Amino acid sequence: MAAMEKNPSTKSVARYGVRIKGLLGLAFVLANLSWLSGCGTLANGRGWGQDATPFPSLSRLGTAALNAAIEPGTLLPLAGAIFFQVDKFDKRVSTWASKRTPIFGSQRTAFTTSDYIEGISEAAYGITVVATPSGDNPGEWAWAKAKGLSVGVAAIALTEATVDFMEKETDRVRPNNKDDLSFPSAHAARASVCTTLASRNLRYISMPDGARTCLRVGFTSLTLASAWSRVEAKMHYPSDVLVGMALGHFFGAFLNDAFLGAEEPKFWFGVQSSNKDLVVSLNWLF
Repeated sequence: MAAMEKNPSTKSVARYGVRIKGLLGLAFVLANLSWLSGCGTLANGRGWGQDATPFPSLSRLGTAALNAAIEPGTLLPLAGAIFFQVDKFDKRVSTWASKRTPIFGSQRTAFTTSDYIEGISEAAYGITVVATPSGDNPGEWAWAKAKGLSVGVAAIALTEATVDFMEKETDRVRPNNKDDLSFPSAHAARASVCTTLASRNLRYISMPDGARTCLRVGFTSLTLASAWSRVEAKMHYPSDVLVGMALGHFFGAFLNDAFLGAEEPKFWFGVQSSNKDLVVSLNWLF
C-alpha cells in the first residue's frame, strides 16, 4: 500500500515548530548572556538606540559608506560574482547544483528551506534588538528600541527596493525559465541585511568573545545557506545570490553605522614610517 501523503497543514506546523525551536534557542542564549551582564546600558552609560539620529553629518555618512563598501561582506561576494562570469561557470554551477542538490536533496526542499532561512534571519535580527541594553527606565527603553529598530527597518526596506529595481531593469531569466527576475536574489539580500544587522547588534551585548564569534559565524552561515538554497532550487545563478549578499551587507552596515552609530570603527588605516620604509595597513574589526 502506498504511503499516504501528510496533510500540508501538518507539514507546515512541523516546519514552523522546528523554526520556533531554533529561534527560542537563540533567544535563550542571548537572554542569559544579557542577564549575566546585569546592566541596562552600554559601557559609556548610553543604551542601544538612544543615540540614533535621522540627520547624521556628511562626514559620518561618507565614513559609514566607505567602511560598508570595503568590508569583506561586501567585497568578497562581488569578487565571487565576477569570478563566476569566467567560462560560463555561473550557468555550469547552477545546472550542476540544481540537478545534484548536494545539500538540500531536492529542488523543492531547497526552495522551501530558503523561505525558512529568510524568516529565521529576520527573527534573529529582532531577537538581538530586544537583547541589547537600552536603559533601565521602561519609557526610555521603548523609545530607544523604536529608534534603533527604525534604522534596521530602513536598511531592509532600502535593500528590497534596490533589489526590486535591479530585477526589473536587468531582466535576467531564471535558470528554471519561470520569469526574468533572477538578478539579484531577493532572498539572499534579505537574509544578508538581517544577519549583518544582527551581527552589528552583538557588539552591544555583553558576552564572552568566543560566544560572540560563534554567533557571528552562525549568522554568516545563515546567509550562505540562504544563497545556496536558491541555487539548488534552480531559482538563481550563483552570481545572483552573491550580488544579493553584497547588497544586503552594504545597506545593513551603512545604515547601521551612519544612523545608529558604533562605539568604535569597523575598519581603519594604519601608517608607520621609518628612514627607509613606509608601511600602510588596513584593518577590519570582526
